[in-house]
Amino acid sequence: MAESADRDANRALRARFDEVYGQYRRLRSGLDELQTRLAELRVTERSDDGQVTVVVGARGELITVEVSPAVFHDRDARALSRKITETVLRASATASAATCELVSGYLPPGSPSVEFLRTHDFGALLGRADAVASRGE
Repeated sequence: MAESADRDANRALRARFDEVYGQYRRLRSGLDELQTRLAELRVTERSDDGQVTVVVGARGELITVEVSPAVFHDRDARALSRKITETVLRASATASAATCELVSGYLPPGSPSVEFLRTHDFGALLGRADAVASRGE
């Protein structure tokens, strides 16, 4: 009886291992493509009046800022600063969402990594490890 239970447990463990290993292989095979797509990701945003155009990368890093010559007629440096800042922040938020969408296509559903990208909460990365550790205590 115990031998049969051991075989059943081994079969279940082997099936789970095969599932996890399959997920890992799919993830690993797509990493090169994902890295390329993330490196190429560009988000362009324009200010509401079209006078400022910014481009950011996948991490929201600023790549370029273009300012229309028309903004210099106003000579309002604070307004221009606000306009640039608001446009960059919108572009960064859009880039963050696009990065999450790209990454989620390569990771298993409910992946803590995707949740971390979305929320920037390290607890999302450690949640599963914390749960496993608390079961072992």
